Amino acid sequence: MAKRMILMLLAMGLLVGGILGYKLFGRYMMNKYMAAQKPPPAAVSVAEVRELTWEPTLHAVGSFAAIQGIVVNAQLDGAVTRIAFESGATVKEGDLLVQQDIAAEEAQLANAEAAAVLAGLSLDRAKELRAQSSNAQADLDGATAAFQQTKANVTVTRAVIDKKTIRAPFAGRLGIRQVSLGQFLRSGAAVVSLQMLDPIYINFALPQQDVAQVAVGQPVQVNVDAYPGEVFAGTVNALNPNVDDATRNFQIQAALKNTDGRLRPGMFGSVEAQLPATGKVITVPLSAIVYNPYGNAVYVVEGQGKKGGDLIVRQQFVQTGATRGDQVAVTKGVKPGDVVVTAGQLKLRNGASIVINNKVTPSNSAAPTLDHP
Repeated sequence: MAKRMILMLLAMGLLVGGILGYKLFGRYMMNKYMAAQKPPPAAVSVAEVRELTWEPTLHAVGSFAAIQGIVVNAQLDGAVTRIAFESGATVKEGDLLVQQDIAAEEAQLANAEAAAVLAGLSLDRAKELRAQSSNAQADLDGATAAFQQTKANVTVTRAVIDKKTIRAPFAGRLGIRQVSLGQFLRSGAAVVSLQMLDPIYINFALPQQDVAQVAVGQPVQVNVDAYPGEVFAGTVNALNPNVDDATRNFQIQAALKNTDGRLRPGMFGSVEAQLPATGKVITVPLSAIVYNPYGNAVYVVEGQGKKGGDLIVRQQFVQTGATRGDQVAVTKGVKPGDVVVTAGQLKLRNGASIVINNKVTPSNSAAPTLDHP
């Protein structure tokens, strides 16, 4: 009885062991098969690391200002009898803009001029009599003073007429009209904005540590959001002699040609002040950089793999510097001639196989432009 039980237990043990061994063997073979399977190479685009000559620049954001710009105002009270301009028109210096009512002043001017003529005749008569000693010196002095007074009255009346005849103080472009015909203008009331737009200034600030690198006559380039891809050239024409106490920045002004009037006062522009020195930098496309909390990296293409013959990649940490357009300077980590991945990094890991497909590649230009229809 005991012998039969032992034999049964042995048989059951062999059966269970055989089943378990079969399963373990099957799992082993499956793992071995899966390990032998290699994922298909990832399709990526690549670019060569290049050494370029960059002209160093200083960057700032500036605001455009008219070389001369005012709001033309009425200087005296008076009703508008004539409007001689259209909104947005270009005017020359001295062009009539608005005429206020001067009927009373013209009458006063005629009266003052007649009085001046009479006083002049009286003065001439007094001089003749004095030459003959037929009158006293006091009579000549009185005639002289009367003549001078009438001349002053004429000048005052003409000045009032001139102030009520509102003219452009300089050539430029007018804004939107602020007055209407027949409107009674009070002294100081706005008539129209007048701006001289060519040339035009752009004012910007730089940190005090850059003060030694900027000088009058230095070229600048300005980009404006309103005209993407277009660069406006100018030169530095003035620097503030003092540094701002609050920001420790110093103010700079550059002048730009604006013959077509597209640049307007108050617009913002991105300014690049070009420095005379040049330097060589190692650059890669911005799209090649993989940004991580623990450091920036690129994937460098490394020849061929040991078994499959595919190209493989190596993750390389890099130190980046300044950017320009679609390019970034790399100060450490790669060298000219290296080939780096510029698109498709999300599918990669260190040692992954790749195939190169450069049918569509990210932009790689220091001065990119946008194509517009």
